[in-house]
Amino acid sequence: MRPAARSFVRDSGARDPPNTKVRNVASRIMPSILSADFANLQTAIESVPSSDAIHVDVMDNHFVPNLTLGLPVVESIRKITDKMLDIHLMIEQPDRWAPGYAEVADSVTFHVEAAAAPVRLARELRSLGARAAMALKPATPIEPYEDLLLELDMVLIMTVEPGFGGQSFLDLCLPKITRTRAMLDKLGGDIWLQIDGGVSAETIERCAAAGVDSFVAGSSVFGAEDPDATVIKLREMAAAAA
Repeated sequence: MRPAARSFVRDSGARDPPNTKVRNVASRIMPSILSADFANLQTAIESVPSSDAIHVDVMDNHFVPNLTLGLPVVESIRKITDKMLDIHLMIEQPDRWAPGYAEVADSVTFHVEAAAAPVRLARELRSLGARAAMALKPATPIEPYEDLLLELDMVLIMTVEPGFGGQSFLDLCLPKITRTRAMLDKLGGDIWLQIDGGVSAETIERCAAAGVDSFVAGSSVFGAEDPDATVIKLREMAAAAA
């Protein structure tokens, strides 16, 4: 079972979301272990004690052209950290597989391009005690999904094509980030806006200014000489620009 988490309440008319370990702050840094040493994941996780969550990319070599890890590894990670586990499923058939991750993780993100019934899936994830999040590829517009945003706890805008770490940030995603932020502000409450891809000291400020509050950072953190100092620096930069 997951360690006990602090509660958190949304102001909107939607039902209360599940618990979360992450404090309600303007800028959250979530290092992605896709860029860490897979032979020493515990060491990597322990190297970022200031992080707000640990981001775990699950890829199936079908939805994206890469194969990473699955539920058994996530279950093992759960045993060695009480940090929030933020699972990003880049897989086919998330309606079938995502609920299993919700049993052990704190937040589960599915791609709307792969989900057969995104509203039903989001509700199932939340009923299992996880935060429900929806991801969109760079070319997927947010507008068709505006009506289901209240079913979510987070929206993830991919700022690279999903599948591999270390890619360059796609500036063309900034207008979509701005439009998504406007939609979320209109709804009220506290639905997080996350980006994943190319987050670094060179890109984080303009993303924070566009309305992002949760940042997945992989190679910029785990490729740094001092990963935790980088987490702190990125958070400070984002908070100052927000």
